[in-house]
Amino acid sequence: MNSALTVRPVASKADLKAFVDFAWEVYKNDPAWIPPLKDEVYGLLTPGKNPWFEHGHAAYFLAERDGKVVGRISAQVDQLVQEHMGQGIGQWGMFEALDEEVAHALIAKAEDWLRGEGMTTAMGPFSIGIWDEPGLLITGHSQPPIVMMGHHLAAYEGWVERAGYAKVKDLLTFELDIRIDMIPMIDRLIKAGEKNPRIVIRDVDKSKFDAEAAIILDILNDAWSDNWGYIPLTDSEIAYAGKKLKPIIVEDLVKIAEVDGEPVAFMLTIPDLNEMIADLNGSLFPFGWAKLLWRLHKVSTRRVRVPLMGVRKKMQGGRLASQLAFMMIEFTRRVCVEKYDVYFGEFGWVLEDNQGMMSIAQLPGAHANHTYRIYEKAL
Repeated sequence: MNSALTVRPVASKADLKAFVDFAWEVYKNDPAWIPPLKDEVYGLLTPGKNPWFEHGHAAYFLAERDGKVVGRISAQVDQLVQEHMGQGIGQWGMFEALDEEVAHALIAKAEDWLRGEGMTTAMGPFSIGIWDEPGLLITGHSQPPIVMMGHHLAAYEGWVERAGYAKVKDLLTFELDIRIDMIPMIDRLIKAGEKNPRIVIRDVDKSKFDAEAAIILDILNDAWSDNWGYIPLTDSEIAYAGKKLKPIIVEDLVKIAEVDGEPVAFMLTIPDLNEMIADLNGSLFPFGWAKLLWRLHKVSTRRVRVPLMGVRKKMQGGRLASQLAFMMIEFTRRVCVEKYDVYFGEFGWVLEDNQGMMSIAQLPGAHANHTYRIYEKAL
């Protein structure tokens, strides 16, 4: 029989350290897990560092047996979720557990906290918001996650569902061999766009990083505004995201599409930072900083990822929107193959019912490699 299980709030710096460090216990024998940089995890969880806390608040809990940590979870309430996804929706995330009893106790504790905050629905996992690492990994457990995507034990799916949760939405990522040329129909569309004097596909200029980031994120907020789960990025979050992304931005891998001089679409492609940090075991000290800075000096990863792409809402659904998207994809593909010897890319996440993006994701040589599921339960 198991010893008594307790679940208690994180109440000290030592507790927070145990909360962060617990992931190393869960995945110590999982070859597909990439240890995150601990500084990044602390930043995510800390008010005053993460601007998410300007519109949200959270509680963190540890599960223990015989004084040993056996699980963790966060519970959070976001005012912007209330405004854009629905009143009464609370969320949980940062979920890790060693067995199903622990999992159910943690989820129950998160639910109790959410009820105390006046929430009527629990949704998760979100670690911590939809712009961070949303969803529970359902398929693709044997493949290491690419940068900005999560990794979970396969057992979690059953544990969460037996706690009374039902699927709300699946988010998909697609892996593709970018050495494969476009099919003739798409290639003709791209060539027609290249001859159109109204269309310019340009690289970003890092010497004007703040202005370029503002353009991209303005398009993003407009392009994604009708999507399920959309939460607008605040000015503080835009600045925070820009600061984090700048070191891994490669100018000719980030495209802005202009029509008649107006920026109307963008595609962000980044090297797989996870490949660069996999051997650092979460620490930049004492030598991790030097290793990472050297690796950031040039694109030397096996994979790249397209985490964000958008076309202004006024253009969506038309032939020009598809043309711009495929032009940005093709121009980036050429650079990756010809200049950086990168042959594999990942595209996503993509909402399972976003038909426009799903059609773009079905490129030659592409296949869905990860599914992340978001669940909900009435409280």
